[in-house]
Amino acid sequence: MNISYKWLKEYVDFDLTPQEVCDALTSTGLEVGALEEVQSVKGGLKGLYIGKVLTCEMHPNSDHLHVTTVDLGHENPSQIVCGAPNVTAGQKVIVADLGCVLYDGDKEFVIKKSKLRGVESCGMICAEDEIGIGTSHDGIIVLPEDAPVGQPAAEYYNLESDWLIEVDITANRADALSHWGVARDLYAWLVQNGYETSLHRPDCSAFAVDNNNLPIEVEIENNEACLRYACVSVKDCEVKESPEWLKNKLRVIGLRPINNIVDITNYVMMAYGQPMHCFDADMVKGHNIVVRTQPEGTKFVTLDGVEHTLGTHDLSICNAEEPMCIAGIFGGKGSGTYETTRDVVLESAYFHPTWIRKSARRHGLSTDSSFRFERGVDPNATIYALKQAAILCKELAGGKVAMEICDVYPKPIENVKVRLEYDYVDNLIGKNLEHETIKNICKSLEMTITSEDSNGLDIEVPA
Repeated sequence: MNISYKWLKEYVDFDLTPQEVCDALTSTGLEVGALEEVQSVKGGLKGLYIGKVLTCEMHPNSDHLHVTTVDLGHENPSQIVCGAPNVTAGQKVIVADLGCVLYDGDKEFVIKKSKLRGVESCGMICAEDEIGIGTSHDGIIVLPEDAPVGQPAAEYYNLESDWLIEVDITANRADALSHWGVARDLYAWLVQNGYETSLHRPDCSAFAVDNNNLPIEVEIENNEACLRYACVSVKDCEVKESPEWLKNKLRVIGLRPINNIVDITNYVMMAYGQPMHCFDADMVKGHNIVVRTQPEGTKFVTLDGVEHTLGTHDLSICNAEEPMCIAGIFGGKGSGTYETTRDVVLESAYFHPTWIRKSARRHGLSTDSSFRFERGVDPNATIYALKQAAILCKELAGGKVAMEICDVYPKPIENVKVRLEYDYVDNLIGKNLEHETIKNICKSLEMTITSEDSNGLDIEVPA
């Protein structure tokens, strides 16, 4: 599990260094395998500066190249040959100065003095995709007129380093497969070690239903494999590129931004541990979602274009006519979120871990979603995650929540009741702990003490 140091600080107050955080987590049982300083943009935009195009003339030996002079704040302007169709004098631009290293995937190249069709070029005026801040290659980046000449691009884009903490999660610690889960363990450690701290869980007070123009009905046919299924529709979304803060969060932990709606579902999963799926509402034929298995031999094509053969041991999320998704594992072709999508249906569910594990193995599929469902997610976080995703869809895509949340939960999963004997704890860890210490640790981990006596505690552990 990749954890962002800065993201962690959003949920729990601390002044520990990244290495001290790693040491604290390891001492709690969340062993840290690696610590690495990272940038949300590869290379950290080093060697890139804001420049002003002073002159722009056609190249004497080309019908599409331009010869420009660019002020980078140095003593003399730089001559740069540029092939972008939108370059013109007076623009504020991003320039890769001599010696700057740019990246194309795993490949890198250094900007050197060169000649293009016989004309010397000392730098490169850049497009979004060339420096890693976007995907557009339609032309060079044109900045506002007030962009300060000579300012490093990293400063202009407020690019700061982060620290990536790689936590080795064992199969029994599904509760730590999120930033919130790790933050909770760190909080308990901080409290126990006398630090001033507090835990911050974002609330859902901003969630509101705007209308009931797109109601979705849900039916669970297989209650063994699916114990809870909730959804909500959001209309009139503008599917587009995510804002920088969201893209940066995902990039730091190794996820590729796709679009604002998909990025929201990935963000919620990595923030709170609840995998989500988003359907194009047009794919939800009949405005019905049916959770069921498929007849043996049913053919199904996933989002990656691969055909799978489903059977009675594969749980599917279906519309009124056909399957749309292998539950908890992989979406179907055409059911995702695209630039043409306007209305979406957000899914948040609790699937039986064994069903997901066997189905994922059967089809050779392993995703961030299946990894969590296989180990067991929090069944009581389903609605919380759904509301957080809906709030973000309204904020980042301009959508309107178009139904009351539909929550099908036939047999609610109760918190686990545990008898914790003090002697058992001491014998297990080989050290005698004060009874009050044990009680405080339980409370810090959001466990409820229902009763206590001289020998131990009766506690409820969140499901």
